[in-house]
Amino acid sequence: MIAKNPLDPAAAELCKEDLVRLVYDGEFARVHSDLRDVLSDPVFDPRENLNKQQAGLVSYDRTFRMQRALGPAVDLVADPMRMFAVTEWSSLLDTTTTALLNSHYNLCLGAILQHGEGRTDLADYIEELSSMASVGMLMVTELGYGNNVANLATKAVYDPSTAEFVLDTPHPAAQKFMPYTGIKNIPKIAIVMARLQVGEIDHGIFPFIVPLSDRNGLLPGVHATPCPENPGLSLDNGTTWFDHVRLPHRNLLSGKMGRLDLDGTFHSSVRGRRKRLTGALDRVNPGRVSLAASIAAAGRATAFISVLYSLNRQTAAPGNGRQMPIMGYRTHQVAVLGALAKVYATTFLVNHTKRRFAESHGAETGDVTTLVNIVKALAGWEMSDVINTCRERLGAQGVFSVNRIADYVGMAQGVVTAEGDALPRIATTALELLHQIPKGPLPQPPPAGDMADIALQLDLMRYRETHLRETFRKNMRGLAAYEGENPFASLWNDNITTAVAMAKSRGVRIAMERFTAATADAREERVGEALRLLCSLYGLIEIDRESGWYLAEGALTPAQVKRIPALIDETAEALVPFSAMLVGGFNLTPELLRAPIAADNYLTAVDRYIWSLASPDEQATMNGIRARNSVFTLTPRAPKDADPMLADTSRRENV
Repeated sequence: MIAKNPLDPAAAELCKEDLVRLVYDGEFARVHSDLRDVLSDPVFDPRENLNKQQAGLVSYDRTFRMQRALGPAVDLVADPMRMFAVTEWSSLLDTTTTALLNSHYNLCLGAILQHGEGRTDLADYIEELSSMASVGMLMVTELGYGNNVANLATKAVYDPSTAEFVLDTPHPAAQKFMPYTGIKNIPKIAIVMARLQVGEIDHGIFPFIVPLSDRNGLLPGVHATPCPENPGLSLDNGTTWFDHVRLPHRNLLSGKMGRLDLDGTFHSSVRGRRKRLTGALDRVNPGRVSLAASIAAAGRATAFISVLYSLNRQTAAPGNGRQMPIMGYRTHQVAVLGALAKVYATTFLVNHTKRRFAESHGAETGDVTTLVNIVKALAGWEMSDVINTCRERLGAQGVFSVNRIADYVGMAQGVVTAEGDALPRIATTALELLHQIPKGPLPQPPPAGDMADIALQLDLMRYRETHLRETFRKNMRGLAAYEGENPFASLWNDNITTAVAMAKSRGVRIAMERFTAATADAREERVGEALRLLCSLYGLIEIDRESGWYLAEGALTPAQVKRIPALIDETAEALVPFSAMLVGGFNLTPELLRAPIAADNYLTAVDRYIWSLASPDEQATMNGIRARNSVFTLTPRAPKDADPMLADTSRRENV
């Protein structure tokens, strides 16, 4: 039998407190505790056999429940650490709720508060969104333009005679793609990015406040239809067309990007339409951090469930019909504990990013924006790998929504897909890094050493990042002055793979640095020992992934490369006794997650849950059989379970 935690209760509690402090960056009590408590509300209990419409309505109910616990909305938007935590905790039990909350508070209400600062004429919109009498969203992407925001075609033509804008979708490619307009009878308000036009003059893309719907359905001129089925998500994504929707002058959110007089005269001290567009979209940055934080939280829940189940699930072992937990198999140890190492590394990386963003007070700074772009992409990719790996390792139990991980698969894909393909964006971020970091010589490989040493691993990561950056810089030299017919094909496209590799290597290096720092900050000796092993496992996995590159560049010898798989096996085996303690640092419980397979007695928990879905007659029959066999009896379902909607109707007037 594998020891899950050999410490006495008092010592175990001290270790847990130390890990919680590190995982939640010392902010659990102030930022996270009450949000965790909200998840105990029955509104978050699992719901079975709902169609997409019903599941979407349940997610809106859960969103309203979170709203009631969050306090003043203006204070929430002003506290980015709190806003990030909202998306982290909501993601654990309903991945759709996370998207709705992020869109509402950050992208919609946050945009109005920021770009409408000091404007008393917007007080009614602020109040409507603060109370969530209407749900807010951001509409940027168009069917034909993807993340090519500078070429959006939705237009808002100003009519000076009425002091109104006429919002119009000029052709099918300009339809707003995938906003939350599939459920039409919930009151909603959108921030719509549209091209400001006065007469024949195009002033570029600006945000506009656009009421979309009320309890009776879509408002005049707004047309929407649900997007095709997207498995794993109950978001009511839709495609939306505006047909000459009239908006008052006040609905232009030009903020610091410019001013439009009532007579149609436009003023702006910001030179260039692209720079004004960047300013108009700067609420997207905290949105990216929220996405990274939410998928990291889903990764933590995935690791928590997977480790506990793996320590309890008995399987056949070679020899005389023996049994052993699946965690006893080396292949399982490497997969699940390797995933745990990535989860810890991503958590520390995201924590670092959240702090940097909060310290910048949301200001548009190049280094923070670069960090955010890299972390959003890397967190999505890494946690997608973690979630899919753990889902496979849990076998049949991993495919059921009640055990959470299957739903996180869809969420991970949503994070990766948000704003379009992450690869072009992260490649552009790499190009920006060349302007932020001074030119330097190609580095020398670090001296040989113990491959399990986290200091050497970090040196190797720094070497790779610097080498790729300077190689990329050299290859891109002369792009600005290029006079050929196609600089895209001749320079940029030929080097985009190096750009992506460099940006990813930077994210991995920062994650390793933050992991190393957290390890050094451990107060309990056993926590420090466990984190050092886990950090080393993360470093070994990342270096093994790029071992061919290190070998080609002479940074590793063939003998070192051959040694890495064995070191990964040895480190994973050494981590098994620490594994329950390490996931305990996430401050989760099987009861909070409602994941039956995470329970110590998972067989009983799974059995109870499965039969709770049976009809009352079937349950009565089974209770008779169980009584004859001295097995626990089943608790009948609550009456509310017969209804596809939740019993909590306090906000039902909104749906």
